[in-house]
Order: sequence, then C-alpha cells, then structure tokens
Amino acid sequence: MSVKYETREGVAILTLQNPPVNGLGLDTRRGLLEGLTRALDDVTVKAIVVTGGPRAFSGGADIREFGKPEAGMEPTLPTVIAAFERSSKPVIAAIEGLALGGGLELALGMHHRVADKRAQIGLPEVKLGLLPGAGGTQRFPRAVGLETAVNMIVSGTPVPAGKLAATKLFDRVVENDTLGAAIAVANEAAASGALSKVRDWKIEHPNAEGFLGFARTAVAAASANYPAPLKCLEAIEAAVKQPFDKGIDAEREAFALLIQTPESKALRHGFFGERAAGKIADIGPEVALREVKQVGVIGAGTMGGGIAMNFLNAGFPVTLLESNQDALERGLATIRKNYENSAKKGKLTSEQVEQRMGLIVPTLSYDALKDADLIVEAVFEEYSVKQAVFTQLDAVAKQGAILASNTSTLDVDRIAAFTQRPQDVLGMHFFSPANVMKLLEVVRGKATAKDVLATAMALAKQIGKTAVVSGVCDGFIGNRMIEQYSRQAGFLLDEGALPQQVDRAMEKFGFAMGPFRMGDLAGNDIGWAIRKRRYVEKPHMTYSKTADRVAELGRYGQKTGAGWYDYKAGDRTAYPSPIVDELIEKNSKDLGIARRAISDEEIVERLVYALVNEGAYLLEEGIAAKASDIDIVYLAGYGFPIWRGGPMFYADSVGLYNVLAAMRRYAKGHEGQAWEPAPLLVKLAESGNSFNP
Repeated sequence: MSVKYETREGVAILTLQNPPVNGLGLDTRRGLLEGLTRALDDVTVKAIVVTGGPRAFSGGADIREFGKPEAGMEPTLPTVIAAFERSSKPVIAAIEGLALGGGLELALGMHHRVADKRAQIGLPEVKLGLLPGAGGTQRFPRAVGLETAVNMIVSGTPVPAGKLAATKLFDRVVENDTLGAAIAVANEAAASGALSKVRDWKIEHPNAEGFLGFARTAVAAASANYPAPLKCLEAIEAAVKQPFDKGIDAEREAFALLIQTPESKALRHGFFGERAAGKIADIGPEVALREVKQVGVIGAGTMGGGIAMNFLNAGFPVTLLESNQDALERGLATIRKNYENSAKKGKLTSEQVEQRMGLIVPTLSYDALKDADLIVEAVFEEYSVKQAVFTQLDAVAKQGAILASNTSTLDVDRIAAFTQRPQDVLGMHFFSPANVMKLLEVVRGKATAKDVLATAMALAKQIGKTAVVSGVCDGFIGNRMIEQYSRQAGFLLDEGALPQQVDRAMEKFGFAMGPFRMGDLAGNDIGWAIRKRRYVEKPHMTYSKTADRVAELGRYGQKTGAGWYDYKAGDRTAYPSPIVDELIEKNSKDLGIARRAISDEEIVERLVYALVNEGAYLLEEGIAAKASDIDIVYLAGYGFPIWRGGPMFYADSVGLYNVLAAMRRYAKGHEGQAWEPAPLLVKLAESGNSFNP
C-alpha cells in the first residue's frame, strides 16, 4: 500500500509510503486520489493532512518509472494536484525531510503547508535540463515572491524551509511535531471554511519587468550550453504576465520542448547512469557489508592526505602512516592548511577543523594499523614499492580488513598476490586532488570477494564519491581511454596542429581543459614515465615523440614554470611557447611529414572518437560493465562536458555509423593503425544499434 489512510478526531491523514523518498509513481498517485476520495466521502472528516513521514514528504517523480509507460499514465501528477486543489475540504501538507520537484508542486496545490524548519525545499528539474512541469513555475512565484522563485528554479538549488518562513509558502514552520502542527492548522481551516488556493494569489514585485530583464541577461550569460534555465525564466515570466491557466499552458509547452533537447537527454543520462553505476549484476541485497569503523591510510603526500580527508570529513578515525617523521609532519600540516582554508571561506567552523584533525592518529609504525577495517595505500607507483607495503599489511592487518590500492595503472591482481588474502584486496583509485574530485574507480580483482566490493561501493557513497566499478587492466577505465586521446593529440601535432589550437578546439567542444593544458597541470613527467614503460611492455604501440622531447627539456608543466606552454611566476595562464612550436615543427620535418591545416572538427572527432573506440574495447573485454559506467567516469573525473552526456552517449547521439565512417577516414592518415575500430563498435554501427540501448 503506497498511501496509508487513517483518521484522528475528524482529520484524515494520508501518509505516503513509497521509500526511499516517496516518489510519486503511478501507485502512489492512485493511492493519493483514492485517499482523497475516501476522505471527501466520509461525512465525519472535516479536513485532510498529507504527510510523508519524517524522512521525506516527497522527492518528486519516481525515477524507477522514467522511460516507462507508467510515467504518463493517469492519474498524472497535474491531475492529482488539480484534485487536491479543488477539494471541498481543506488539505494541509505536513512537510518533513524534503519536498523536491513534483513533491513541492504537490504541496503547492494544497490549501495550507506546515514544514519542519530543516526540511529541504526546492525545484531541481533544471539540473536534468527540464523545468518544473506540474505548475511549479506558476505557483512557486506566487508563494515565495518573484526573485526567490527565479533564483531557486533557475539554479535548482534547494534551501531549508526555515529560510522561507517569512514567505507565504508556509502557514507554519516548526522545530518538532510537524504532523501535530498540521492537524492544528487543519482544524483551524475547517472552522474558518476558507479554501486558500495558491493559483489565486498575486505575484507582487515593485518592478517585475525590470527584474526579469536583468535576470534574462544574467541567466543567458551563465547558461550558454543549457537551454533549460532561460526556458524556466520564460515560464516564470508567463506567471507574471498571463492568467494562471495561460501560464500553465506556457509551462507545459516549454517542458515538452525541453524534454526533447539533446542537452536534457544527456543530463538525464548522466543522472540515471550515476545511479546505475552502483548496481552490480552479481551483487544483490543479500550480500552483507563488512563493518568499517576505522580507516588506515599509508602515505601522507598529496594523494594520501587527500584520501585521508575524505574519510575524516565523513567522521571516520584515520590512522595515517608515513615512513619518516618529516614527511608525516608535512602531510599533517597540509591537511590542516586545507581545512583552515575551508574555514576561511566559511565552509567549516574552527570547531569542525579541530574535530576532524582530532580524528587523525599519525604513526610511523605498521603495527598501528592492526585494528583498521579498511587500509588504503597511496605510495609510489611501482610494483616493488607496492609489494613492500602489502607484504607488511598482510602481516599486521586483522582478518577481514579490506586492503585497497590507490594505483592508477598497475595490475591489482598482481598486487593482491603479494598477500595471502587476495579476496580482501581491491583497487580504490582516487583522482587528484582526492579531497575534491568526485570520481572513484573501484577496481575489482579476479579474487576480490563480493562483500569487499559491495562495502567499497557503500563507503564511496558515505564519503561523497561517485563510484564506478572497473575490471583489472592497465589504466582501468579512465586512464586507459585517456591514453588513446593523448596519442591522437600527439599525432595531430605531428601533422600540422599546435597545442593551443588543439586545446582551444576541445575547450570549445566543452571540455574543462584541453589535453595539453591538462598535461601541464598533471605534470608531463608522469606521462613520460608511462610511455617509457610502454616502450618496453608494448613496443608495437606508437606515440608522437614530441611529448618526450618536451619532457626531456625538463618542461614538466606548471610545477616547473614551463611545459607545452610557458608560465609566469604566480600566473597559471598558459602562454604559447615559441620553443615548443619550433620543436613540433622540427619533429614533423624529421618524420618527413608535410604539415597541413587541420580543422577544429577533425581535432574534436579524432580525440573524442579515440575515447569512444577504446571504450568499446573495454565493454567487449568486460572491464566496464556498461556504457553508462564509462560515461560517468568521464563526466565525474575527466571534465567531459556534462551537457553532452559522456563519450559513449555522445557517440550514440552522433550515430555509430557516422563515428565508424569518420574513424575509417582518419585511418588513412599518419599513424592510422591507431584507428583499428573495436569489433563491438563495428557490430553496433552496422546493425544500427547503440552503446546505450
């Protein structure tokens, strides 16, 4: 039963029961109308209270129905809202936990609203490239005022109910017993006989036209690649200038347009892909999680310190191990500095800084890790170093402790074999800076136990990470793909492009940073070390030699003041380097390549399709379980434009037939063997199918 019905002294109480957030699925919508009808038919009932209980009034649409017929079946949400709005008995919303999207729209259709001051209130549809489609753009401005409505709807950011207490949205904002307060309001409303409807309220503003003009300019400047924010504003403008029913028509017309845009489709793909990433085919709810109360981190450098901060932020005690006192003190000082910087920005209080620092147990001894439930190593990326660490861990860690490597490229199965407990070993590849970047690749070894993997995924959620499972291979999902992207970037330099043109083209496409600026930020010595390993392990794999020449000059990037670009002290601006340009042109001459003009379109296609092709290989090999997992890796960790949905989704939107045709065209040029199409890509393209069915 999705809606529980009960009465208390003449007040009917309808309680939504559709966990986890009382999504407004078909059964719930039907249950609401059945409860309303029952209350209206009962002559002993004088008023109605709708509640979702302490966890959530309603989070809006039930995401389990997206893309299914049930989502559009009657009664739809507008039908339900209209029924409550025209109720002959007063209806009161009792809001706790959250009222988001359709949940807030439902409450706006009721006659009165009572909220716990901590309840989260918002209309976040814009984050899916949509606008509130059940009257939110029309009723919300009437309830909270024009400026507050514009800010909240265009940003999609929820706020605590307490911040809206001074508006007409709520009759009462309380600190406890929300249901009791709602019942009191219900009795008052029944006694007065008045039925207040938000749709009848006026939007009052001293200069609505002027404010909307200002808002249009600001929103247009901030949302170049996203059509939804301006459409939200247009719908709100209709609420100001048109009668309510005309405004509703404008809202629905804009919603119907937005839901078909490629940007909304991409944003919705990312939304559902992130949730799907946590679902692992062979791990169900029957797999019990291991208990994790204490965490150990080995290495207090940039990565180790950042990893430790993730767990400290979530309240886990962390034992931080280093090999010498100086390194340990530097690491602790860096962690403190990071927290104090957050405090200066108002993100933490001084008490919170001290509380988190107080959770750290610094140590130079492996014995201090004997009680840790999870131990993550963040030491130098060499097998000999990893072997020394895991051999010692095998000797001191308690039975059942999870042993994780932060390796970004090394074989997790080989690392697991350094222990007598490979079932307890997996990879947890954090991205730098680890305390900021959302992505976490969880690498499943061939012996990794199911409960170990499930626990790591659950922990990722606890520490605020977007986790994706990868199988074992060199570079896992993200770095294995980015290597092909970087190879193509190098070949483009050989053929006629310069770093600034390649970066500019990729940034115009929507990447946060082009490949050469990214290399300078990460450190060109890192890529150089990987290529030198490749020359030994995979001599058949070719690279442009330009990157090696740049590194040989000691131009490692921003940290040395020179890389693909030149940098000035205290200035991170990338200035084109005549030295690098000359080096590139000389390399082309040495290769016997006549440099040519290269279009931005070719740059984008070659780099993005290099990602797509390697992604197809990862799917074939089972390294990635599904195409959306690859997309989430690139959206969360590599700066791929969110509004394009990730490389595999983007390829689907272009059409795999067209992707394959372009690859075959480029295969006729310099280093064409890098364009061997993955058999899966060929199969899907020739059959008219896609990566994301």
